[in-house]
Amino acid sequence: MAKQKASRSATKTAVKKRSGAKAPARSSARKAVKAKARTAVPKKPARPRQRIAISHHREEDFKADGLRAYAKYRDLGIADASRGLAQAHVIRLQGPCDPAEVSKLHFHDVDFQMVYVLKGWVKTYMDGQGETLMKEGSAWTQPPKIKHMILDYSDDVELLEVILPAEFKTVELKA
Repeated sequence: MAKQKASRSATKTAVKKRSGAKAPARSSARKAVKAKARTAVPKKPARPRQRIAISHHREEDFKADGLRAYAKYRDLGIADASRGLAQAHVIRLQGPCDPAEVSKLHFHDVDFQMVYVLKGWVKTYMDGQGETLMKEGSAWTQPPKIKHMILDYSDDVELLEVILPAEFKTVELKA
């Protein structure tokens, strides 16, 4: 039996000598492959280059071509300048408020939404928050897909809204 062990060991040594393979070479090759695997971080897609957007107040820029029929929107050029990353507009809700038309529970499929009251007031409902009266100078964020609705607003209300991304889906729900 001792002879068989010796001959197996001798055979292994002979194979190594013939092939010229060295244990450290294999070991360092494995280390290099492992190191590459650890440092290979998936690259985020490059964002399109953004441009400058300048928007000056002009009454004729308020259009009734937005999401809601009871509102006029003044696009601030952010969607084009950011190449769809975000959008921003000033919204004028047209008075007087008609709760039958306005108070519809819905959500937006967005990553971020922020509203700032420039003028007047608006009463909102947000799931988990309840009713809140927002006055001139008030601001709020709406988490993605939060159920909400407008309950009432002043005849002179103006809101600044910033949303990411620029294109998104709105889903109306049954209250």
